[in-house]
Order: sequence, then structure tokens, then C-alpha cells
Amino acid sequence: MIWLNPDSTAWVSGTGGLANNGTGLGTFPPESLAPSQMPLFVNPWDIVLCTSGTLIACENALVVLVIWQNPALRAPMFLLIGSLALADLLAGLGLVLHFTCAYLLRSDAAQLLTVGLVVASFSASVFSLLAITIDRYLSLYYALTYNSERTAAFTYTMLVLLWGLSLCLGLLPVTGVNCLAEEATCSVVRPLTKNNIAVLSVSFLLLFGLMLQLYVQICKIVMRHAHQIALQHHFLAATPHYVTTRKGVSTLAIILGTFAACWMPFTVYSLIADYTYPPLYTYATLVPATYNSVINPVIYAFRNQEIQKALWLVCCGCVPASVAHRARTPSDV
Repeated sequence: MIWLNPDSTAWVSGTGGLANNGTGLGTFPPESLAPSQMPLFVNPWDIVLCTSGTLIACENALVVLVIWQNPALRAPMFLLIGSLALADLLAGLGLVLHFTCAYLLRSDAAQLLTVGLVVASFSASVFSLLAITIDRYLSLYYALTYNSERTAAFTYTMLVLLWGLSLCLGLLPVTGVNCLAEEATCSVVRPLTKNNIAVLSVSFLLLFGLMLQLYVQICKIVMRHAHQIALQHHFLAATPHYVTTRKGVSTLAIILGTFAACWMPFTVYSLIADYTYPPLYTYATLVPATYNSVINPVIYAFRNQEIQKALWLVCCGCVPASVAHRARTPSDV
């Protein structure tokens, strides 16, 4: 992957020798050969990232299409889910475009543009996850007044802020904050500088801490409501609502645990490593981070009853009775 090494494309030498290691560094071809005539070795890790990007783009494009075409899905919650899906869609496209540009165009300008798109998209994805968490907390804390014009205005404000900030982060490499002129300042993700990726990593840790705190508060509210309802039935552990509430808390733990498992390895590694570290380590932590965009539609979109109905209508023109009559439970939070 060209953003991991100054020369991540490996060439076949004039005698037919391949790259001398698995990171894409090899012997250079004779100067007499034109760039278009140089045999190119494709890093298998880049193929994995490109494949992940294709899956991410296709999966999230379906979610964006369903929300866009269905007027009933205009509530703040669905707008935030749509924002998440759009961010992941652009991230997937960014990975595919970066692969294409790295092995076909091989220009610094294309590299900066595609890296900027990937940074902006994944930043918007993480910010959208935070916005969804805030929305869920407010929907429980202000249950009686949540569905109001004030909530819609707050949601639009969050969307403008998160996409504006993400765009600014994505423009940094393009506007000169990159290490193309000085390789010693490169981070594990070229052409991002060490300072640039440190800011992104620290910001992620802060956002993760905020999400963790909000989910703890959500769990307290849900358990308190379940306890009050159960006491009215005099059977705390036996009430169906308590069982489904416990499932809801487990769902929240899975959501947060998945997010941390995907992003934490790359975040920590990018803080302690630099461009001198083997690219294999970067790939090994970056690939799981992309999987979060594969999992997001499953957690936030495909499990939602309203989106399930819309998907069934789009795919087969009907809604199964099991989906149409399924009651919403606390496990759907």
C-alpha cells in the first residue's frame, strides 16, 4: 500500500527477481524502462483492504438507498444512522480508490486526495457513532419531550458539526500537512505526519471515553426503568421486561466492545510507532479497523425494525408477518 512506504510497489528486476521482502520493497527496474512498462507486484494486504472497501461500500450503499427512498425514515435516529452509513460508504470507496490510484496513477496528488478522503470518511464514521450514542442517551433521559422540533434542530446541528470537522481533518494532508517533503516526519500511515496521526488517535481515545460514559448512563437508566416496572409485578427476575432489558444492556456492551476491538489496536499502535516500523504491523492493525465499517450496518441498521421493513419492501415487495408484528424491546437500543 503506497501510503505505508515511500515505495510500496515492488518491481521485478531486469533479471526477473521479485521483491526482496513482504512489505513491497524490492529492487528497482532499469532506468531504460518506461513506468508503464515496469512489471508491478501487488501487495496481498492491499488486496485485502480493497476487498474490505468493496464490501463496505456495497453494504452501506444499501442502507443509504433505503433511508433516502423511504420518507418514513426521517426521524433524527434514522438521519444519524444514514450519516453513519454514508461515512462508511465513502470510507469504502476511499479504500478502493486508493488501491486503484496507488497501482495505476502512482502520483502524489492522487495519493493525498485518496488518503484525505479515507481520513475524512473514517472520522465522520466515528463522529456519527458518537452522535448516535448521544441521541440514544437523550431519547431515554428526555423520553417525554424527545420527539420535538428542538430534537430535530439539535440533530441537524450535530450532523453539520461532525461533517464539517471531518472535512477539515481530511483536508489537512491536501493543504500541506503531510510528510512527502520530509520522510523522517512520517507516521505509520504515509503521507500523514506523526503529529497528525497523534491528534487523530488522541481524539479517538477521548471520543471513546465519552461514549463509554454515555453508555454507562444509558445502562443505568434502562436498568432503573426495568426495576421499577418489575417491582410493580412483584417478581423482579421473572418479568419478561427484565429479561429483555438485560438483553438490551448486553447489546450495548457488544456495541461498545466491537467498536473498541476494531479501532483500539490501530489507535494505540499509531501512537507508539513511526515510519521505521515494519509495514506488516500497520496492516495487521489497520485491517481490523476497517471491519468496524462492515459491522456498523449490522448493528445499527439491519437490526432496526423499520429499516428491516423497508429492506423487505425493496427486495421482495412485501414484509413478513414476523417482522411486521415484532414489538420493539429494550434490546433494540
